[in-house]
Amino acid sequence: MATLLSALGAAASGMDAQAMRLRHLSENIANADTPGYQRKISTFRVDEGGVALGPVRLDDRPAARIHDPGHPLADSSGHYDGSNVDLVLELADAREAQRSYEANLRIFDQARQMSQSLFDLIRR
Repeated sequence: MATLLSALGAAASGMDAQAMRLRHLSENIANADTPGYQRKISTFRVDEGGVALGPVRLDDRPAARIHDPGHPLADSSGHYDGSNVDLVLELADAREAQRSYEANLRIFDQARQMSQSLFDLIRR
């Protein structure tokens, strides 16, 4: 029974970590056009009984230089720093996080069904 509970805990922690990762990815997508925004990168760490979201890092890639002389943030050459968010990369990461979340959900459901079957056998 302890293994079923640990499987439930590990799957639940995986779902929680992927949900937080999706949150950071959605923040990146929402701020893709915000000047000076740095992309957030989620990291994971393994702790007892599962996985957790580790420290969130900022992507150190240089921001795109955008030429718009009329923009209030433009310098004397008419350029300003945009964000370093790549929408294609963010959408690919979001798809991966979604699939990982769904895999953890299936593991959680399987462990729940197994424990329910065990309780049914015990009741007989």
